[in-house]
Amino acid sequence: MGLRTKTALVIAGTAAIVATLIGLLVHQRTAAEQRRSATHSIDAQLVDVVSAYVSGTDSGALINPPDLPPALRKTVTGRPVRATLLQHPAGSAAPVLWAATRTGHDILALRRSYAPQTRALADLDRVLLGSGATVTALGCALGVLAAAGVGRRITASARTAQRIADGDLTDRVRPKGKDEIARLGAAVNTMADALSARLEAERRVTADIAHELRTPVAGLVTAVGLLPPGRPTELVSGGVDTLRNLVEDVLEVARLDVPGVEQAQREEIRLSDLAHRAAALSGGDVDVHVHDDAVVATDPRRVERILTNLLTNARRHGAPPLTLEVTGTSLQVCDHGPGFPADLLAQGPQRFRTGARERGVGIGLGLTIVTGQAHVLGATVTYENPPSGGARAVLDLAPGRADSPPPAPGR
Repeated sequence: MGLRTKTALVIAGTAAIVATLIGLLVHQRTAAEQRRSATHSIDAQLVDVVSAYVSGTDSGALINPPDLPPALRKTVTGRPVRATLLQHPAGSAAPVLWAATRTGHDILALRRSYAPQTRALADLDRVLLGSGATVTALGCALGVLAAAGVGRRITASARTAQRIADGDLTDRVRPKGKDEIARLGAAVNTMADALSARLEAERRVTADIAHELRTPVAGLVTAVGLLPPGRPTELVSGGVDTLRNLVEDVLEVARLDVPGVEQAQREEIRLSDLAHRAAALSGGDVDVHVHDDAVVATDPRRVERILTNLLTNARRHGAPPLTLEVTGTSLQVCDHGPGFPADLLAQGPQRFRTGARERGVGIGLGLTIVTGQAHVLGATVTYENPPSGGARAVLDLAPGRADSPPPAPGR
């Protein structure tokens, strides 16, 4: 249930309660006033009737009526007083207002129908009910309008915060007024500014460190080439290559962090060709299956980079056999290892963060580069653990730009 609905229900409920309480109060006060007025009128008539009876004039009073209510009879018999009683006969008969007193040995009584007062009170109740329903409906409408304005402002702030969380650090909330929602928007903007500053500082430090390392690493590569052949040289060469690749990865991540620096150079190419080239670049031992080939307008170098990183990650942290499947505009990299860790599935790749090595699962710069390059291409990468086991990464290159020709011969 949304905020708009909750606010409307609260206002409508409050209006209904207030209307009900006012209606009950008006009903009770009107009923009491009707009773008081009718009682005063019939009591005055009873005084006139007693005077006429005492003077021997025909008064039209009921003398010792047999249907006089017992409670009223007992009251006027016990002491010389005038008394009134509203009688509610059984069934659907209208109420009757009695007035009686004792004169000598006789009881004089008057009886008047209370139906006019009952009808008037029923009419008033219908008016109160209609008014209450109208006020409730109006309160509900006002609640919807009030909640709509508040809901739009909160929704706008929430969408902006979500876009900031998705990586658009330039987006900001436009707060209006000085209420709590405006302060919330200002707080979101402050958070975004602080986050943007910290990420920019992190990017600059990372890029600066990588740039500073390029020169000594290049020197190491040159020095390794001068070493005599042998096992020590091989070990040193392997370590230097790893360090050089790490520096290049860090620099690539730093470039991908800056919007607009990396631009895709699109050309039409068959996905099966990209898949076979990526499988070869990753070191072989990859089964390529083409189920539905397609031609897409994309940047081949970036797609190969993404596939190579996914295959390298699968080979390093998964288990054979490794497969690369082409289905329309999507490419799937599958392995038969322990699967992706839960934090990767929930939050996506995190740079400089690696899973438990003892489980054969890890994430680092490789998948971070995959995410950045896919963003440049306008593609999406999803990670999942199939029920049959292993891990699967799916690269979707936007089906809207695909043109699916017949499969190439021999495939």
